[in-house]
Amino acid sequence: MSTIIKVENLGKKYILGTKQAKRDTLREVIMDTFAAPFRHLRSISGNGTHRTKEFWALKDVSFEVQESEVVGIIGRNGAGKSTLLKIISKITDPTEGKVKIRGRVASLLEVGTGFHPELTGRENIYLNGAILGMRRAEINKKFDEIVEFSEIEGFLDTPVKRYSSGMYVRLAFAVAAHLEPEILIVDEVLSVGDVQFQKKCLGKMRRVSSEGRTVLFVSHNMNAVEQLCNRALFLDQGRIKCDRNDTRSVIKDYLFGQENGSDICEWSNLGSEYESECFKPLRFAVSDERGHKLEMPVSNNAEIWIQIECEIKTSDPALTVGYAIYTEDGQLLYWSYQTDETEDDFPRLTEGNYTLRSRLPKRLFNEGTYKIELIASLHYRKWLCKPGVSAPSVYLTIQGGLSDSPYWMAKRPGVLAPVLKWSVLESDSGKKT
Repeated sequence: MSTIIKVENLGKKYILGTKQAKRDTLREVIMDTFAAPFRHLRSISGNGTHRTKEFWALKDVSFEVQESEVVGIIGRNGAGKSTLLKIISKITDPTEGKVKIRGRVASLLEVGTGFHPELTGRENIYLNGAILGMRRAEINKKFDEIVEFSEIEGFLDTPVKRYSSGMYVRLAFAVAAHLEPEILIVDEVLSVGDVQFQKKCLGKMRRVSSEGRTVLFVSHNMNAVEQLCNRALFLDQGRIKCDRNDTRSVIKDYLFGQENGSDICEWSNLGSEYESECFKPLRFAVSDERGHKLEMPVSNNAEIWIQIECEIKTSDPALTVGYAIYTEDGQLLYWSYQTDETEDDFPRLTEGNYTLRSRLPKRLFNEGTYKIELIASLHYRKWLCKPGVSAPSVYLTIQGGLSDSPYWMAKRPGVLAPVLKWSVLESDSGKKT
């Protein structure tokens, strides 16, 4: 295989506190000129200096992608994933370093990227094909496939500015995947579509890669990354933390951390992290029945509690506090809130300091390491600690205790390993007469 993408010492710097947008029209220039004095007054501090700060979205990023590789790029929000894809797609320029690309690139980075809002879906198909350097005859050969895949035939001659976000994504992905680019770049935008369409897109990307084309795929769906990608690149704070062909191990490093990992079974708030107007988490731990931190690993028949200590600053009936638990591969097992019980029974949180405790069912979890996130929200209004994005996390490692039966001395197949009660009843037809 030959190298199709080569990234060398790539860096992208932004100056926070200044406007970065490019002014393209006379109206924008006039409005920007008029607003400049007011921005200047807002940005000046008491000592007369501008409140600006350098921020490196990417720093010293280097890697190569071979032809027909499917590379998953993972990391938390703000890690630099989208910035990297925009530079590779030539949407934005790097501050330092360079990118060498061999072949045509089709990108699906944001809803509506590459579409002209005043043109119809039909016209945008031909426009995108022309941008990729394709002749009209080549586009005509693919046209029916694009329309069939996108499932928007009834809206084909409607200006795309009237499309919903889901319709945008359907058409945009269909165009990007069917016009035969050598490199297909897909960001988290697929999450906009419905579940069936997401499955359809993943299937198409598998076929695209099997045809020898290269795919760069950014997603927070770790199951999709593991299924689709033969290599994963983990970005953290603008730098590559790990890059391996063992996709599962990279996902594990991302979810559980390369350092400490399963040893982290207690989190304490030493400052004002995750503090909001009504809620402040103080401690989050995997504990025993007395509230003491458990030493890992533990058997699955042990007394295991999830303990949340918090300060309720303002009483709000919409406040819900709980946890989410994930497998090593990032698969969500379940969420649980203090409001799980009936309205008459669940703990009500007024102003003050509280300890919330929830016991895990015995002999339910299989051997392995589980990530547990503290989650809190004002129900249907606002996230306070959002799972998968911004929430304290601890880890639970299960080893042993799966069963007393001699038939199950080792780890069981499956995600969970519940020990359930069975009974054997002799049917009347089986009795001897």
